[in-house]
Amino acid sequence: MTLAAATELAAATNENLANLSNTLIYSAMAVYTLAFFAYIAEWLFGSRSKVGRTAAALTADKDAKGKKAAAPAVTVKIAGGTAVLERPKVVTRAAPGSRDVPDGPGAHGGDEQGDLYGRIAVSLTVLAFLIAFGGVLTRALSVQRAPWGNMYEFNITFSTVAVGVYLALLAMKKNVRWMGLFLVTTVLLDLGLAVTVLYTASDQLVPALHSYWLYIHVSTAIFCGAVFYVGAVGTILYLFKDSYENKLTTGGKPGRFATSVMERLPASASLDKFSYRVNAAVFPLWTFTIIAGAIWAGDAWGRYWGWDPKETWSFITWVAYACYLHARATAGWKGRKAAYIALIAFACWLFNYYGVNIFVTGKHSYAGV
Repeated sequence: MTLAAATELAAATNENLANLSNTLIYSAMAVYTLAFFAYIAEWLFGSRSKVGRTAAALTADKDAKGKKAAAPAVTVKIAGGTAVLERPKVVTRAAPGSRDVPDGPGAHGGDEQGDLYGRIAVSLTVLAFLIAFGGVLTRALSVQRAPWGNMYEFNITFSTVAVGVYLALLAMKKNVRWMGLFLVTTVLLDLGLAVTVLYTASDQLVPALHSYWLYIHVSTAIFCGAVFYVGAVGTILYLFKDSYENKLTTGGKPGRFATSVMERLPASASLDKFSYRVNAAVFPLWTFTIIAGAIWAGDAWGRYWGWDPKETWSFITWVAYACYLHARATAGWKGRKAAYIALIAFACWLFNYYGVNIFVTGKHSYAGV
């Protein structure tokens, strides 16, 4: 085989792989759509069923007359007789003296049919994740490099990693299935943006990017962004649940829809703790990401830091999350105040992700959109 024929064959193979990648991404979107409807069904059937309403009543901290409900008693046989013990009530606490509110039963609302739809939704999410991962892998094979050379590739990888984080938490038996609907909705929006506005044909990278630091720096940036996103979802839901609990505490009566959704979520204290732990766990890795980028910049451009827009906003994001962690350690800034800082920090990350690449020109603009 001549060199020209081999080159032509390689080009045709790469094109076929790129087309296969596109097909897999569209297929993943279709399966994610089915998962979206299954998550919707989980919430709907969990709220309407008699079993769901009964489960909500059993977990409520007030009875029908508005008095504090006692936990179900336990009858124990002792030496031929019986003794009745009060079952201790399991509560979650954000801090001493705060509201004692039990976690909700989950999106299925304690309903068997709702739980079935939830399990179907998770199964579809796993299938879509595997298909999307195949799309990212074939994209990498089509260009014979890491699939992070432009915004399209970054988007499809980011959404895949975000779903992977969610599935990993489920595999670790963490109570996060309530996040499924919100996650799949935004993943569909992200992939839709990727295949319509941000799509870029497969191409090789400029010489400056041909470095092993591409695998280290960009991969950690993608993973950090995915974990920050999961933390942001928890923070947003915390603010809603905290407002709902405050309204109940002050004697307010939330609407039927708000009650149906909020009663099934974890307590605000649990959501707050979840978001904090997620953000705190990944913050050291984000610090490493910035350091790795500086080292790569030294190799590629001969300087470690030049206040390029991407570098600047990465540092701003780091400062914002550092402020959040410091606020969480300060008694007067826990709760909602700290949550607002966390959302500002994630907004900085989003602007660094989208805004800097699309609207600002700098050394990180060589890859195009």
